Amino acid sequence: MVRRIFIIIMLCIWAVGLRAQIHGIVIDSETGEPIPYLNIYYDGKGIGTITDIDGKYSIPYYDGWNKLTFSMVGYTKQEITVSSKTTELNVSMKSDLVLDEVIVKPKKEKYSRKNNPAVELIKKVIASKRRTNLENNDYYFYNKYQKITLAVNDITPDSLKESWLFKKYPFLRDQVEPCDVTGKLILPVSVDETVSQKIYRKEPRSEKTIIHGINSKGINELFSTGDMLSTVLKDVFQDIDIYEDRFRFLQHYFDSPISEAGIRFYKFYIMDTIYVEKDKCFHLTFVPNNSQDFGFTGHLYVLADSTFRVRQCEMNLPQKTDINFVDHMIIKQKFGELPTGEWSLMEDDMLCELSYLKKVLGSYMVRRTTRNFDFSFEPLPDNMFKKKGSEIKDVNAMMRDEEYWNKYRQEKLTESETRMGGFIDDLAKIKGFKYIIFALKALIENTVQTGKDSKVDIAPINTMITSNYIDGLRLRASAMTTANLHPNIYLKGYYAYGFKDKKSKYMGELEYSFDKKEYLPSEFPKHSMTFTYQYDNMLPSDKFIDTDKDNVFTALKVCQVDQYNYERKAIIKYEREREFGFKTTAILKHANYEPCGELFYRTMAGESALQSAIANGSLSGNKWVKSPYNTHDITVTEASLALRYAPGETFVNTRQRRIPVNLDAPEFTLQHTVGLKGVLGSDYTYNMTEASAYKRFWMSSWGNIDIYLKGGIQWNKVPFPLLIMPAANLSYIIQDETFNLINNMEFLNDRYASLDFSWNMQGKLFNRIPLINKLKWREFIGVKCLWGTLTDKNNPFLEQNRNDDMLMMFPGHYDRTGKYNYSSYVMDPKVPYVEITAGIHNIFKLLHVEYVRRLNYNHLPTANKWGIRLMIRTVF
Repeated sequence: MVRRIFIIIMLCIWAVGLRAQIHGIVIDSETGEPIPYLNIYYDGKGIGTITDIDGKYSIPYYDGWNKLTFSMVGYTKQEITVSSKTTELNVSMKSDLVLDEVIVKPKKEKYSRKNNPAVELIKKVIASKRRTNLENNDYYFYNKYQKITLAVNDITPDSLKESWLFKKYPFLRDQVEPCDVTGKLILPVSVDETVSQKIYRKEPRSEKTIIHGINSKGINELFSTGDMLSTVLKDVFQDIDIYEDRFRFLQHYFDSPISEAGIRFYKFYIMDTIYVEKDKCFHLTFVPNNSQDFGFTGHLYVLADSTFRVRQCEMNLPQKTDINFVDHMIIKQKFGELPTGEWSLMEDDMLCELSYLKKVLGSYMVRRTTRNFDFSFEPLPDNMFKKKGSEIKDVNAMMRDEEYWNKYRQEKLTESETRMGGFIDDLAKIKGFKYIIFALKALIENTVQTGKDSKVDIAPINTMITSNYIDGLRLRASAMTTANLHPNIYLKGYYAYGFKDKKSKYMGELEYSFDKKEYLPSEFPKHSMTFTYQYDNMLPSDKFIDTDKDNVFTALKVCQVDQYNYERKAIIKYEREREFGFKTTAILKHANYEPCGELFYRTMAGESALQSAIANGSLSGNKWVKSPYNTHDITVTEASLALRYAPGETFVNTRQRRIPVNLDAPEFTLQHTVGLKGVLGSDYTYNMTEASAYKRFWMSSWGNIDIYLKGGIQWNKVPFPLLIMPAANLSYIIQDETFNLINNMEFLNDRYASLDFSWNMQGKLFNRIPLINKLKWREFIGVKCLWGTLTDKNNPFLEQNRNDDMLMMFPGHYDRTGKYNYSSYVMDPKVPYVEITAGIHNIFKLLHVEYVRRLNYNHLPTANKWGIRLMIRTVF
């Protein structure tokens, strides 16, 4: 019982079975080949379907509807009597071809693009695309209404009558309703409505979306970070513009069927000339060359006149597609002529059925309904374009009354969508519900609330128990305040204790947000001042890991790591983000670094004095590490300014941080840091500059390539803790922008450049290997390079620096005989470090595993030549 309720709250309830279905396969009576994209429908009822690429179909049976029609150009139409007892119906179609007629041939025909009338027609559609672009006008604006509904799918009539859950909680049964598209019973669990206005000006060019109304109800209300669901749904199921050469959908890029790349990617067939409402249209179908590639199958209805405009478009995903979790999808778009003679998208409907471990977690449906209306091409006042950002939310957007929604709502809510608020209230009254929500919040948000409107959250919880070389067993308690305590002022901190070194560690942070937040100070756009004080043990490479250093998963290291610092830091940080993706960060930091474990600081002058003391016998015993010639600690005071530009970046907020969901946005950073000697006891003057760039490139059906470029310079003479060390990842968990087989501080440079190249091929090769293609694995390859050098002024191994009182010995370890073995090295500027990666992801649709191989610098005694790394990564 508890397991079932848990699954319900994960996305409401489980469901199995179907409405009575008629299914089968349709074949050509002469060839025996299956016929794809044949129409099957109840004549005059508005309900129908088409066969898939293998000729298979499935359609619900409705009481009293006894005639099922099978129809396609080139075949004799058949009308077959069915009943409630009809479950499997296989049909053989007779050809009625005439010699000159163009038809869709069976899927195994030899397809040619040369002299193909369907391809020639698509080329004319592509050539006329510019005439349909609203940006030909000096101005335009229109209103847009969009509704996104999430529902539990495939609920059987038997389960409504027999399930203990529906019997015990009648309000669940009352929430069930039939879907008017699929005919299946669904249980809506959330509905999001948005009314926005799209405005455009040609000179100077500006395009903005102004959100005037937001109405969100459903299970997202149960979580303080409930906007996560809405944000993810809108990002995954983005609006599609088939007139673009490529569009983003399901977090992948697809080639449009009306694009030059689409001509190469799809096969096109002319089906017939038909009327769409009162407009005469050419009916075309299109399918991917390989049904497992990331592409659509569908129908285009093109006006049979000189404009070659698309009147209607219907698309779905091939049954064998390599896209995860999607069982079935329907996209239907209708274009129309405006009173001014312009042509535009008017209606855009999408329905997607999803599942994972269907027998356990059930099936779900996402439905997006979009209507564009009230078009105008009159000049717009300049003040409408003055606000920053491409998307602007009206301050009253979430406070619109019912009169507003009655005016702008273009599609009526269903009865269950209308009752959504009461449904959530009833759900909260289920006995034990609060404990289930408590567990789910801890699992999903990594947080424990301290009340209904929690003013203080216990978070993160995955750092409570860990271990490392310095602490041994480490226990940590963390907490943070929320906007429920104060919308501008936020406190965060932790206390930790290590049972090996018997020391307390702690961190306290005060953040003032200049803008009021709904729950988190990190909500975009961020504009805040933060004050932090921290004392803890840290690995020098911890700063490269994009998660908490005490994360129980990343705390497990691939090798023994014993060179740490006790760090005491006081930081003042100012951050300002702009809606268009520009961020400024200014930091003042005062820090003290005390080496611990097997790490020690000793200047070259101190090393010379130590060797002299050992030689003359004044220092005896095993005192090489803890000798009086070591430097106890170093202190620095520094100021830094960082600039970051990432246009188009979007985020999902969690209780601890925000996660970027649009990885297609390019990213550019530039940072300079100045060390201020003498300020608050700082020991050094230095200047360090770093820059980076990231971009994702989509390779049509060959997946995507991610490229990270970085470079940096330490301009001054400094000891090794202030040199540039590689971004080393010492855990088994994959971390972006890090090296997998470089050890802690293995190379120390004052000049560096790095390249991280990765290619996710989206199963392009595996899809063509028999048996392997059934697994839906996806291949991944990559290469990571590091070029670095150490100028003479910072090289402690040179004779000229032998007695230097600033430069320090590089890290290493003494063996039992007292011999010092270095674990940090100087790179050859002519030989970049290289490691390569070959991976498989989408294992069980969850697991990403990589084999990494180090190609050079393997002569070093600390080198690890290969390794296995993994992570959980869920993608469509």
